[in-house]
Amino acid sequence: MDIAIHTLRAVAYAIVDPSNAFILIMIGLIFYNKNKKISVMQRMIMGESLDSPFELTISQIVIGIIAGALASLLFTFLGLVFDENSNIYLLFMLSLFFMAFKPRFICFSYSGAVLGITSLMFKYAAIMLHMPKLDFINVDILTLMTLVGVLHIVEGSLVMIDGSRGAIPVFTNRDNKIIGGFALKRYWALPISILILLSSQTSDLVAGQSLMTPQWMPAIRGAIAGKILEKSIIASIALYGVIGYSSITFTKSKGKKTLFSGALIMGYGVILTAISQLAVFGVAVQIFILIFAAALHEAMLQLEKHLELTLKPKFVSGDEGIMVLEVAPKSPAFEMGIQSGDLIVQINDKKIEAEEEILHIVKGNFSSLFLKIKKPSGELKDMSYTNVAGNKRLGIVIVPREIPKDNSVVKMDDESFKDVLDKMKDIDKK
Repeated sequence: MDIAIHTLRAVAYAIVDPSNAFILIMIGLIFYNKNKKISVMQRMIMGESLDSPFELTISQIVIGIIAGALASLLFTFLGLVFDENSNIYLLFMLSLFFMAFKPRFICFSYSGAVLGITSLMFKYAAIMLHMPKLDFINVDILTLMTLVGVLHIVEGSLVMIDGSRGAIPVFTNRDNKIIGGFALKRYWALPISILILLSSQTSDLVAGQSLMTPQWMPAIRGAIAGKILEKSIIASIALYGVIGYSSITFTKSKGKKTLFSGALIMGYGVILTAISQLAVFGVAVQIFILIFAAALHEAMLQLEKHLELTLKPKFVSGDEGIMVLEVAPKSPAFEMGIQSGDLIVQINDKKIEAEEEILHIVKGNFSSLFLKIKKPSGELKDMSYTNVAGNKRLGIVIVPREIPKDNSVVKMDDESFKDVLDKMKDIDKK
């Protein structure tokens, strides 16, 4: 129990300590800037923001702090301990670097592989050149990749819980049909407590922060295990890591997409954690694990992409009716009970013949409204809305049968958020 309290204290220190708090504020500002773009895009598509930039940012920070505390406890009870001469903090610096400059590779599987391979290169360069100072990274591969595996288990749970927030409705063209979907982009900042093995000299300097190692440690038997049993004094350092999730779905609802992605990521984390234990069998196996970590992660991303290209699109309008892609909260459509995935079959007791009929209503040109809706289950429901205050928008995004004449639909395939945002700003000026 003492070591658990020690771990949680280190996480709290990461939040309140001025230097660490500054890092958290800077991460929050980066998040806020990204969330402003998401909010603008939602407002352009929906007529209002589904989530404010502040709400999106605060939720990322708060949920990240909780996840960081849980991850730190997992690290502690798994016995993940790094030598005081290791530079494990470089793993988290790499994740922050990738977030700011190369979001595609923000995942710890890439930064872990880069750090591990670099560590091995410097280690053997130091041996061959008889220059011990070259071995300055000094990271135990087994402990490093176990850490990365556990972080992915935590990441998977974050994606499942919070990955769908801030989703943006998007469109693309497949088989000469417009299909709707969602672009998902979410980041979390995790304050992480890492246990560090101290030498006798160092432990004297940080006596108020160090404690005796429990008898069950280390649970993970890496190269550092013998040192822990000999010295048995550990302390902790607090670091910030950033976990990111980015995806597009046209075949699932945003909720089901994040559940599927989260389960895949958690499975990846479990496999990597198990495979990492083989690192005790030598350098060749360690190199394999480092390459395997990045390659398996790439394979997971390619699997999701393949499924999106081959599975049946979920949001497509047809002769039977017009598909609802998204519904704004507190809107007339929301109050009527319309949900994403519903099919609008009739408007005011008339079958929808022309696209313009519903486009005018979506923009708010109605005084009263009677709809027949077909639910994904096949059930037909009659819905009405008569309490209209002014020229209020209906509050839905529909999937058109064909591109409207005013080009108000923005297509998105593998474009970046910036490209889509620029297009939408151009449309807004027309």
